[in-house]
Amino acid sequence: MNTITNVADTPPHHSASTRRFRQPLGLVGLVLFGLAYMVPLAVFTTYGLVTQLTKGHLPTAYLLTLAAMLLTAYSYGRMVQAHPYSGSVYTYTRKAFGAHFGFIAGWTLLLDYIFLPLLSYLLIGIYMSEYFPAVPTAVWVLSAIALVTLLNLVGIESITRVNWVLIVAQLVFIVVFVTLSIHNLGEQSKPVSLLAPFHHDGFSMPLVMTGAAILCLSFLGFDAVSTMAEETPNPRRTIPLAIMVVSLLGGLLFLVVSYFAQQVFPEWSSFADPDSASVDVMRRVGGELLVTAFTATYVAGCFASAMVSQASVSRVLFAMGRDGALPRVLGKLVSKKRVPATAIMLVSLFSLIALFITLDTVANMISFGALFAFSAVNLVVIKHYLVDQKLRGARNYLMYAALPALGFLSTIWLWTSLSGMSFTIGLGWMGLGLVCLLGVTRGFRLKMPELHIAE
Repeated sequence: MNTITNVADTPPHHSASTRRFRQPLGLVGLVLFGLAYMVPLAVFTTYGLVTQLTKGHLPTAYLLTLAAMLLTAYSYGRMVQAHPYSGSVYTYTRKAFGAHFGFIAGWTLLLDYIFLPLLSYLLIGIYMSEYFPAVPTAVWVLSAIALVTLLNLVGIESITRVNWVLIVAQLVFIVVFVTLSIHNLGEQSKPVSLLAPFHHDGFSMPLVMTGAAILCLSFLGFDAVSTMAEETPNPRRTIPLAIMVVSLLGGLLFLVVSYFAQQVFPEWSSFADPDSASVDVMRRVGGELLVTAFTATYVAGCFASAMVSQASVSRVLFAMGRDGALPRVLGKLVSKKRVPATAIMLVSLFSLIALFITLDTVANMISFGALFAFSAVNLVVIKHYLVDQKLRGARNYLMYAALPALGFLSTIWLWTSLSGMSFTIGLGWMGLGLVCLLGVTRGFRLKMPELHIAE
């Protein structure tokens, strides 16, 4: 039988070297981390796919997604205040609903976390191959995986420094793109309808909802911020603020960019290739020069997202390994930088799937896992504060019942709008998690290992 060792019972030097993270991230570092995870140019990740799906109503889909994500971001902030640890949804649901549900929630969370680095590598391959067709896609994918893994092994401080440069580059590009788009629209002979990107002929709410559900993957940055709780001084104050800032800033950037992209290229059905439809938009706005600048900036943004998403999922694996829900080798920190090296290497190996998977499949996988996790967090807030803590009064009912309930209903609404493929893949993944749970507990005959984390 495995022996579960409490952190408090381990020698001080062992606890410091294998159980504790360094704490280099303040508010600015967390916001950069979240924005890098989201990628300010992430509007172009599924731009062609969702624009065609919604029949040219991408900005409307982003509005709906932003509203739901702000409510869910609020719930994440409340749970970070209650449990400021690595593990995110896994930790919160385990504390509120028990070890078994916590395991399934953490496992489902892995569906979006572990596939997001893979998505970044896939996009790097797509756009670099578009610009350098003579170089095989596999070369770009493998090179990106190797470099991102190396930077993650070096430590979170190196990622923060690189993020500064990459985030600024993306913001500068957005300013240039919006400026050129306004100039382009000003030269048109026909009048421009300011509301056309939000509503025009062919509007269908079910299609817009399906698009909004897919767009949830663009907002995973605020969720990733919560996984850095053990690497942040005073996480109960700093992380909730960072979560809201990242959600709002990211959402506004997505709205602005999608709005102008729709204005300058309203022919949503005429993309040469939906996966790289943004190249058509850039070519119309600024010619080949802007295409070159976009490719360089977007690939850099995908690289930044790969760095932080690999860092984030490795922390979730670390939390589940430290807990004993997954092999304990994943729950150890190594080297002077104190990084979860085994978890980082596991994610890099899994990311090799990017060599043969499609963009549409990855987007659906990530959205299923994300919306399940978001729904769970909203329920956890209600359970923790009103049931476990027994808080009462009008203010508490508003903060810990009404707002989380709205967040839960909005995420469930989006979740049920996903495609049949999303549910096929997602439920299959959850079924695999149940098999793992049965193995860990030997058919529920053994208790899950207890979660012991010293504050």
